[in-house]
Amino acid sequence: MSEDTDLVVEFLKGCWERRVMAATAESCTGGLIATMLTDVPGASAVVDRGFVTYSNAAKVEMLGVSADTLEQFGAVSQQAAIEMAAGALEHSKAGIALSTSGIAGPEGGTDDKPVGLVWFGIAVEGRKPMAIKRIFEDNGREFIRREAARTALQYGVEALRGA
Repeated sequence: MSEDTDLVVEFLKGCWERRVMAATAESCTGGLIATMLTDVPGASAVVDRGFVTYSNAAKVEMLGVSADTLEQFGAVSQQAAIEMAAGALEHSKAGIALSTSGIAGPEGGTDDKPVGLVWFGIAVEGRKPMAIKRIFEDNGREFIRREAARTALQYGVEALRGA
């Protein structure tokens, strides 16, 4: 098994052991987390759905992210990541939801929000949603997206351990 597969299986097993379904709300990863999860046979036992909300309109319409949040803080922010994860939990049958919003490049970075910045949201039923900020080295778009997907799953494993 690859390192990615081991991580995915660990997350899926954690969901199964805690009897919770999982949902994803992805922007910069564009569905990569959901793809990694559903690449594993039997994932349908614990994967409820994935939201790919690349545009701000999709974040508002599909997840209930506040337009005010997006206007005031931007899509790549702690606030948006939290609202995305919380919205995925609310709009699914999941007990855990992971969100990603970031700048994968090669363009779009600023001094305040450089290429490689990703905010991760984690929402677990019965707990206050949280967000974690990471800045990945700018080794190209695919590298950032892949590392963001892996990192989201690692945060998911950690959240399930704390369940």
